[in-house]
Amino acid sequence: MAGTWVFLRGLVRQQKHWERFPQLFQEAFPRTRVEPLDLPGNGTLCDRSSPLSVGGMMESARSQLQRKGVSAPLNLLAISLGGMVAIEWLHRHGREVRSAVIINSSLRNVGNPLERLRPQNYPAILKALVTNNSAEEREQLILDISSNLYPHKRELAAKWATYAHTHPTSSRNAIRQMVAAARYRAPQHRPHDRVLLLSSAHDRLVNPVCSQRLAEKWGWPLVTHPRAGHDLPLDDGPWIIQQIQRWQRGELTS
Repeated sequence: MAGTWVFLRGLVRQQKHWERFPQLFQEAFPRTRVEPLDLPGNGTLCDRSSPLSVGGMMESARSQLQRKGVSAPLNLLAISLGGMVAIEWLHRHGREVRSAVIINSSLRNVGNPLERLRPQNYPAILKALVTNNSAEEREQLILDISSNLYPHKRELAAKWATYAHTHPTSSRNAIRQMVAAARYRAPQHRPHDRVLLLSSAHDRLVNPVCSQRLAEKWGWPLVTHPRAGHDLPLDDGPWIIQQIQRWQRGELTS
């Protein structure tokens, strides 16, 4: 498998939060070029205002690639809010994209608000976004919600706190990203043929039924991890790679 793979992260996450997954991916697919990007308001773009639309985030990602001299055809691998950006990309500029892998995402018209963001986590999420807790405490809270299998959460929370200090996402931008995600609706027609959906059966942030409905709506293949949490690349990156390899071999169909 050759070509460029663009990696897109989710709400208030930056490209560093992929941790070792890009390296694992590159080792599994040595002929590929991996391009992790930050959405406006996060990571290297933390000084920018987050767009209030998923379309605005998508156009920012396209502009970043143009500045880097990266041209189509592209492949997209995206999680959560990044998955919405990927779907909008497929919808608006599908000819630029060869294939896409969308992980634990949701859209307004395929999931109700209680499914798109599970209500038991509302207090913890609000606390993480707007309180004066230390960065390490906030990152520990996020990890506790998003990861089921990662064995060293305390050490990782300390590491992620350094990311937050170096490239902080403001509360204002976090809210703007949540608004954009809440507003985003699925296109009326299937935006692309070559898409693989991955979900986590024990996702405590987004109900996996959202991925199931996307699969049913557009006839895309869906594979569900039996134990992982929302941050599937962190919990079991090798499993993601295995599913992509199966998909490339034609073993996964809708």
